[in-house]
Amino acid sequence: MPDVAITVESRNEFGKGAARKIRRAHKVPAVLYGHGTEPRHLTLPGHALLLALRTPNVLIHLQGEGIDEIALPKGVQRDPIKGHLEHVDLLLVKRGEKVTVEIPINVLGEPIGSAIVDQQLVTLAVEAEATHIPTGVDVDVAGKDAGFVVNAGDITLPEGTTLVDDPEALVLQVIAAPVAALPEEAAAEGEAEAAE
Repeated sequence: MPDVAITVESRNEFGKGAARKIRRAHKVPAVLYGHGTEPRHLTLPGHALLLALRTPNVLIHLQGEGIDEIALPKGVQRDPIKGHLEHVDLLLVKRGEKVTVEIPINVLGEPIGSAIVDQQLVTLAVEAEATHIPTGVDVDVAGKDAGFVVNAGDITLPEGTTLVDDPEALVLQVIAAPVAALPEEAAAEGEAEAAE
Protein backbone atom coordinates (compact mmCIF):
# COMPACT_ATOMS: atom_id res chain seq x y z
CA MET A 1 0.00 0.00 0.00
CA PRO A 2 1.53 3.34 -1.02
CA ASP A 3 2.06 6.14 1.46
CA VAL A 4 0.03 9.32 1.08
CA ALA A 5 2.32 12.27 1.78
CA ILE A 6 0.76 15.09 3.81
CA THR A 7 2.52 18.24 4.97
CA VAL A 8 1.90 18.89 8.66
CA GLU A 9 2.42 21.73 11.09
CA SER A 10 3.13 21.45 14.81
CA ARG A 11 0.58 23.10 17.07
CA ASN A 12 0.93 24.38 20.60
CA GLU A 13 -2.50 25.93 21.12
CA PHE A 14 -5.09 23.63 22.66
CA GLY A 15 -8.74 23.68 23.66
CA LYS A 16 -12.01 24.17 21.83
CA GLY A 17 -11.25 27.74 20.75
CA ALA A 18 -7.94 26.76 19.16
CA ALA A 19 -9.53 23.73 17.47
CA ARG A 20 -12.33 25.90 16.01
CA LYS A 21 -9.75 28.36 14.69
CA ILE A 22 -7.86 25.49 13.00
CA ARG A 23 -11.07 24.15 11.42
CA ARG A 24 -12.07 27.61 10.15
CA ALA A 25 -8.76 27.58 8.23
CA HIS A 26 -9.87 24.27 6.59
CA LYS A 27 -7.38 22.28 8.62
CA VAL A 28 -7.77 19.42 11.08
CA PRO A 29 -6.21 19.08 14.57
CA ALA A 30 -4.49 15.74 15.12
CA VAL A 31 -2.44 13.85 17.70
CA LEU A 32 0.44 11.54 16.75
CA TYR A 33 1.36 8.90 19.34
CA GLY A 34 3.00 5.51 19.66
CA HIS A 35 6.30 3.70 20.31
CA GLY A 36 6.55 5.19 23.78
CA THR A 37 7.01 8.71 22.43
CA GLU A 38 5.34 11.79 23.84
CA PRO A 39 2.13 12.60 21.93
CA ARG A 40 2.73 15.29 19.30
CA HIS A 41 -0.03 17.75 18.45
CA LEU A 42 -0.28 18.51 14.74
CA THR A 43 -2.38 20.38 12.22
CA LEU A 44 -3.14 18.69 8.88
CA PRO A 45 -4.65 20.16 5.70
CA GLY A 46 -8.34 19.22 5.71
CA HIS A 47 -8.86 18.44 2.01
CA ALA A 48 -5.70 16.32 1.64
CA LEU A 49 -6.59 14.37 4.80
CA LEU A 50 -10.18 13.82 3.64
CA LEU A 51 -8.93 12.39 0.33
CA ALA A 52 -6.40 10.15 2.11
CA LEU A 53 -9.04 8.76 4.49
CA ARG A 54 -11.11 7.48 1.56
CA THR A 55 -8.69 4.53 1.44
CA PRO A 56 -9.22 2.08 4.34
CA ASN A 57 -6.13 1.67 6.56
CA VAL A 58 -4.23 4.30 4.59
CA LEU A 59 -0.62 4.98 5.59
CA ILE A 60 0.02 8.68 5.92
CA HIS A 61 3.57 9.95 5.44
CA LEU A 62 3.73 13.03 7.67
CA GLN A 63 6.31 15.60 6.60
CA GLY A 64 7.20 19.08 7.76
CA GLU A 65 8.61 21.03 10.70
CA GLY A 66 11.15 18.36 11.65
CA ILE A 67 8.63 15.54 11.28
CA ASP A 68 9.17 12.66 8.86
CA GLU A 69 7.02 9.78 10.11
CA ILE A 70 4.56 7.17 8.88
CA ALA A 71 1.23 6.93 10.68
CA LEU A 72 -1.98 4.93 10.55
CA PRO A 73 -5.29 6.70 11.35
CA LYS A 74 -6.72 5.09 14.50
CA GLY A 75 -9.50 7.46 15.49
CA VAL A 76 -11.39 9.82 13.19
CA GLN A 77 -13.94 12.22 14.65
CA ARG A 78 -16.46 13.78 12.28
CA ASP A 79 -19.17 16.36 12.80
CA PRO A 80 -22.33 14.24 13.24
CA ILE A 81 -24.43 16.58 11.08
CA LYS A 82 -22.13 18.14 8.50
CA GLY A 83 -19.72 15.19 8.29
CA HIS A 84 -16.53 17.27 8.14
CA LEU A 85 -13.41 16.11 9.99
CA GLU A 86 -13.02 17.43 13.53
CA HIS A 87 -10.01 15.51 14.88
CA VAL A 88 -7.75 12.59 13.98
CA ASP A 89 -5.66 10.28 16.16
CA LEU A 90 -2.62 8.94 14.30
CA LEU A 91 -0.63 5.89 15.38
CA LEU A 92 3.09 6.06 14.66
CA VAL A 93 4.30 2.97 12.75
CA LYS A 94 7.67 1.78 11.50
CA ARG A 95 8.45 -0.10 8.30
CA GLY A 96 8.42 -3.84 8.96
CA GLU A 97 6.27 -3.44 12.10
CA LYS A 98 3.14 -5.58 12.43
CA VAL A 99 -0.16 -3.82 13.11
CA THR A 100 -3.70 -5.07 13.74
CA VAL A 101 -6.31 -3.59 11.41
CA GLU A 102 -9.83 -4.26 10.13
CA ILE A 103 -10.01 -5.01 6.40
CA PRO A 104 -13.21 -5.17 4.32
CA ILE A 105 -14.76 -8.47 3.19
CA ASN A 106 -15.93 -8.25 -0.43
CA VAL A 107 -18.63 -10.72 -1.50
CA LEU A 108 -18.36 -11.74 -5.15
CA GLY A 109 -20.94 -13.42 -7.38
CA GLU A 110 -24.51 -14.57 -6.83
CA PRO A 111 -25.74 -17.82 -5.25
CA ILE A 112 -27.91 -20.33 -7.15
CA GLY A 113 -31.54 -19.52 -7.92
CA SER A 114 -33.45 -17.67 -5.23
CA ALA A 115 -30.89 -18.35 -2.45
CA ILE A 116 -29.61 -15.24 -0.68
CA VAL A 117 -26.45 -14.28 1.18
CA ASP A 118 -26.72 -13.61 4.92
CA GLN A 119 -23.50 -11.69 5.70
CA GLN A 120 -22.63 -11.50 9.41
CA LEU A 121 -19.21 -9.80 9.21
CA VAL A 122 -18.27 -6.96 6.85
CA THR A 123 -14.68 -6.63 8.10
CA LEU A 124 -12.01 -9.02 9.32
CA ALA A 125 -9.41 -8.24 12.01
CA VAL A 126 -5.95 -9.20 10.75
CA GLU A 127 -2.32 -8.58 11.61
CA ALA A 128 -0.11 -7.39 8.77
CA GLU A 129 3.08 -5.46 8.14
CA ALA A 130 2.30 -1.74 8.43
CA THR A 131 3.49 -1.03 4.89
CA HIS A 132 1.72 -4.08 3.37
CA ILE A 133 -1.83 -3.88 4.70
CA PRO A 134 -4.26 -5.71 2.39
CA THR A 135 -7.02 -3.58 0.91
CA GLY A 136 -9.53 -6.37 1.60
CA VAL A 137 -10.37 -10.04 1.08
CA ASP A 138 -12.80 -11.65 -1.37
CA VAL A 139 -15.37 -14.36 -0.69
CA ASP A 140 -16.89 -15.92 -3.83
CA VAL A 141 -20.49 -17.17 -3.53
CA ALA A 142 -21.07 -17.63 -7.28
CA GLY A 143 -23.02 -20.82 -7.91
CA LYS A 144 -23.31 -21.69 -4.20
CA ASP A 145 -26.52 -23.15 -2.84
CA ALA A 146 -28.35 -22.83 0.49
CA GLY A 147 -26.24 -24.34 3.25
CA PHE A 148 -22.92 -22.87 2.04
CA VAL A 149 -21.10 -21.38 5.06
CA VAL A 150 -17.88 -19.36 5.35
CA ASN A 151 -16.14 -18.90 8.70
CA ALA A 152 -13.28 -16.45 9.29
CA GLY A 153 -10.74 -19.30 9.24
CA ASP A 154 -11.93 -20.39 5.76
CA ILE A 155 -10.82 -17.14 4.11
CA THR A 156 -7.50 -17.20 2.27
CA LEU A 157 -5.44 -14.24 3.47
CA PRO A 158 -2.64 -12.55 1.52
CA GLU A 159 0.89 -13.71 2.28
CA GLY A 160 2.31 -12.17 5.46
CA THR A 161 -1.18 -11.56 6.91
CA THR A 162 -2.55 -13.50 9.89
CA LEU A 163 -6.08 -13.73 11.23
CA VAL A 164 -6.82 -12.03 14.58
CA ASP A 165 -10.57 -12.75 14.64
CA ASP A 166 -11.88 -16.08 15.95
CA PRO A 167 -11.44 -18.61 13.10
CA GLU A 168 -14.88 -20.05 13.96
CA ALA A 169 -16.63 -16.65 13.60
CA LEU A 170 -19.40 -16.82 10.98
CA VAL A 171 -18.65 -14.51 8.06
CA LEU A 172 -21.58 -15.42 5.81
CA GLN A 173 -23.99 -18.16 4.88
CA VAL A 174 -26.13 -18.82 1.85
CA ILE A 175 -29.74 -19.41 2.88
CA ALA A 176 -33.00 -20.19 1.09
CA ALA A 177 -35.03 -17.10 0.33
CA PRO A 178 -38.07 -16.75 2.59
CA VAL A 179 -41.23 -17.81 0.75
CA ALA A 180 -44.23 -15.51 1.07
CA ALA A 181 -47.67 -17.14 0.99
CA LEU A 182 -49.54 -16.50 -2.24
CA PRO A 183 -52.74 -14.41 -1.84
CA GLU A 184 -55.01 -17.37 -2.86
CA GLU A 185 -53.29 -19.69 -0.35
CA ALA A 186 -53.64 -17.11 2.42
CA ALA A 187 -57.34 -16.64 1.60
CA ALA A 188 -57.95 -20.43 1.55
CA GLU A 189 -56.23 -20.79 4.96
CA GLY A 190 -58.41 -17.99 6.33
CA GLU A 191 -61.60 -19.65 5.06
CA ALA A 192 -60.55 -23.03 6.52
CA GLU A 193 -59.93 -21.43 9.92
CA ALA A 194 -63.31 -19.64 9.79
CA ALA A 195 -65.11 -22.93 8.97
CA GLU A 196 -63.66 -24.67 12.06
